[in-house]
Amino acid sequence: MAKLTSRAEDYSKWYNELVVKADLAENSGVRGCMVIKPYGYAIWEKMRDQMDKKFKETGHENAYFPIFIPKSLFEAEEKNAEGFAKECAVVTHYRLKTDPDNPKKLIVDPEAKLEEELIVRPTSEAIIWNTYKNWIQSYRDLPILINQWANVVRWEMRTRLFLRTAEFLWQEGHTAHATKEEAVEETEKMLDVYADFAENFMAIPVIRGIKTESERFAGADETYCIEALMQDGKALQAGTSHFLGQNFGKAFDVKFTNREGKIEHAWGTSWGTSTRLMGALIMTHSDDLGLVLPPTLAPIQVVIVPIFKGEEQLQQLNEVAFDIQAKLKAKGISVKYDNRTENKPGWKFAEYELKGVPVRIALGARDLENKTVEIARRDNLTKETQPIENLDIYIEELLKTIQEDIYKKALNYRETHITKVETYDEFKKVLEEKGGFISAHWDGTPQEEEQIKNETKATIRCIPLDNKLEDGISLISGKPSKQRVIFAKSY
Repeated sequence: MAKLTSRAEDYSKWYNELVVKADLAENSGVRGCMVIKPYGYAIWEKMRDQMDKKFKETGHENAYFPIFIPKSLFEAEEKNAEGFAKECAVVTHYRLKTDPDNPKKLIVDPEAKLEEELIVRPTSEAIIWNTYKNWIQSYRDLPILINQWANVVRWEMRTRLFLRTAEFLWQEGHTAHATKEEAVEETEKMLDVYADFAENFMAIPVIRGIKTESERFAGADETYCIEALMQDGKALQAGTSHFLGQNFGKAFDVKFTNREGKIEHAWGTSWGTSTRLMGALIMTHSDDLGLVLPPTLAPIQVVIVPIFKGEEQLQQLNEVAFDIQAKLKAKGISVKYDNRTENKPGWKFAEYELKGVPVRIALGARDLENKTVEIARRDNLTKETQPIENLDIYIEELLKTIQEDIYKKALNYRETHITKVETYDEFKKVLEEKGGFISAHWDGTPQEEEQIKNETKATIRCIPLDNKLEDGISLISGKPSKQRVIFAKSY
């Protein structure tokens, strides 16, 4: 099995190789689009199922809306339309026909032009709020708490598996409320749901914050976000929650009669995460041997590999291994017993290391005599011998420990890569030599923000929600500042 390029040598190449060699995804025959393979999709399913559970626990229901959006609806909220215009795929015709000059070739039928062009969904606010107009008449119809699991298309020119593709999978929540206070509460609640999921299931520490105006979602009054730090010192936006104000309520004339009998426009939110989280998972935890998966998201949490000579010895090992497997499954642990004879144990060890299986149990003839097994942890590559008796109880606790340790390791990296700076020269030096999050003062103007971005490629990732007021001087203009913001280069 060919080794991966090391992270230190070429982080980008390491990432691309790992995605393909670990059987997560591959490029497709469609430019900029990917095929998510079964092992990668199994991880996404675990993410999806856990988030879906959290959404339903907070009162949301799933629905589905059309992938096509009439251009007139898309244009209704001007900021939203302008923000996504450059990434839109547009359907103009509805039929092909045989080329009269070449019977083997199909061409667009010029007579089958649509009366109105259709936008292939880059985000669903327009079609959903146009629908809400029919659902909402009174305050009694509110709130509407809807989530959609779907695919979206954003015509990216430079693509990268999971991180940026022309088509990707995501969930998008869209809610309507009777008051501003309720909508803001919803926006903040869903940010907390995302942060809890990232930290407790993906084992990724995140900073909760608010985007600056220039980084805000098109059509939102405020964008909340969670920002994660990858091992190469770049940031990745792991989820966003938007307070839409009454912008879409007004754009689509979504009105209701309030408790006082007055007519007003509905208040809205939208929030989303996507298969970009797969990229975050890979880049936060994995190493030069392959994936490192937190047990909560691993399709296979434990693999048992027999070490044997001959069919008779394998049959003896099978009996013990199947018993171990059954006891682990009874505890809700996903376990695979790989007793295939065509591959040697060493090959299997490397394969499961590459795929990030958290715990490997090796079982040989000597282990049967001693009534023990060898246990290898994927996260820290340590090995130990444990008795077979009560092994299921030990493994259950070990998986919890691994989950905690993976998070602690990522948190330690994040904490040691948040650097406070006071001057622009110091800012640029840290950005190039160390990377990571940079905590610095900013004068609050889009001009200074844009200059820093143009000169360093670093952006303001967020204004942290837990910021403490602190007098300082902004990096470039020298104007007084009351708080620091978080800068970083990003994906």
